[in-house]
Amino acid sequence: MQAEEKKSLVGEEYEVEIGPVAHGGHCIARTDAGQVLFVRHTLPGERVVARVTEGEEGSRFLRADAVRILDASKDRVEAPCPFAGPGRCGGCDWQHAKPGAQRRLKAEVIAEQLRRLAGLTPEEAGWDGTVVPAEGDKVPAGQVPAWRTRVQYAVDAEGHAGLRKHRSHEVERIDHCMIAAPGVSELGIEKRDWTGMESVEAIAATGSQDRQVVLTPRPGARLPLVELDRPVSVLRVDEKSGGVHRVHGRPFVRERADGRTHRVGGGGFWQVHPKAADTLVTAVMQGLLPRKGDTALDLYCGVGLFAGALADRVGEQGAVLGIESGKRAVEDARHNLADFPRVRVEQGKVESVLPRTGITEADLIVLDPPRAGAGRQTVAHLSSLGARRIAYVACDPAALARDLGYFRDGGYRVRTLRAFDLFPMTHHVECVAILEPAVKGS
Repeated sequence: MQAEEKKSLVGEEYEVEIGPVAHGGHCIARTDAGQVLFVRHTLPGERVVARVTEGEEGSRFLRADAVRILDASKDRVEAPCPFAGPGRCGGCDWQHAKPGAQRRLKAEVIAEQLRRLAGLTPEEAGWDGTVVPAEGDKVPAGQVPAWRTRVQYAVDAEGHAGLRKHRSHEVERIDHCMIAAPGVSELGIEKRDWTGMESVEAIAATGSQDRQVVLTPRPGARLPLVELDRPVSVLRVDEKSGGVHRVHGRPFVRERADGRTHRVGGGGFWQVHPKAADTLVTAVMQGLLPRKGDTALDLYCGVGLFAGALADRVGEQGAVLGIESGKRAVEDARHNLADFPRVRVEQGKVESVLPRTGITEADLIVLDPPRAGAGRQTVAHLSSLGARRIAYVACDPAALARDLGYFRDGGYRVRTLRAFDLFPMTHHVECVAILEPAVKGS
């Protein structure tokens, strides 16, 4: 017998009381029948009408949008962005919350992930329970910091640039992104015709006037003549290989942090908030307290931000090894660190390259893994190296908490944890955890 098809609940509406915030930019509610709802565009304590956007009868949970607010939270504001709201742009999660409330919500998510996945209270993690705004980001309710130095615009079938709707390939046409940094907004991407393009990424470097656009054409499409409101270099993504090629101008941008200039090529990774790189370097170095002559590892090192900061501080008697999987990032890191003879950068996945190096000990370790975290095997290897201190930079509190549990199994405890709101209006948050051997002197 063919299994009976379950009835879709998309479009169904429920009047619900909103419970706590959950990781991912939504809050938790339950229907009268007990089914869990993950509801966006709402805040804890509100009573709302929630319309289902994903799910069917018998689903473990449903996704929904708050389409009518019956009893509003004191933390609610009118969303400043005209493109925010149910069924609209998916770039921001908390446009409807006061800035201080956004940071409290992020702190609640971090605390819940630490408790659930690492078995740690904030006190046990050496965390004061706050999420700190970046310098210059404290704005009144109803205003938005313009911080995003890299914006990936999607292009619709008519060639209009916009941003994707939440969990959708649909494009929300916009005329301005409020969280885009001034250097991105001044390019005027939204005013141009991008027919034939799949996406347009705009990059405005921090500490230099470098501007860049990275074009991803649809199959068989020709590149447009790029004439923007400011001089830019242009790169394109190859549809077959996925490689990034220069069309005109420099193939890289120059980013400035920790008193050094870093070359970042091919639209490669760099922290998106203009204050993020300096904020994170300061937090990591304050936590590690490098000494002259130390040996250090910088894992998932990108273009060498932390490796350069470490090399600067451990001096000519020290040594730093960086490991990074991206080929272009490794080329950039080697260029950026060329004036440090005692720094080496290896290309490949950390879990493959680190065992091959034959390294059996290190004084200090920095790791800044991708969103999925480092994982049990890599953490076990790092725990065996006897580092005096380890700095873990995390953009995902769930992955951080999981890995902190693995570090505890490897004999390390969290000494301090700091959280930074480097992604205002979104649910993302950056953390820096400093670990040390659980038994002093080991």
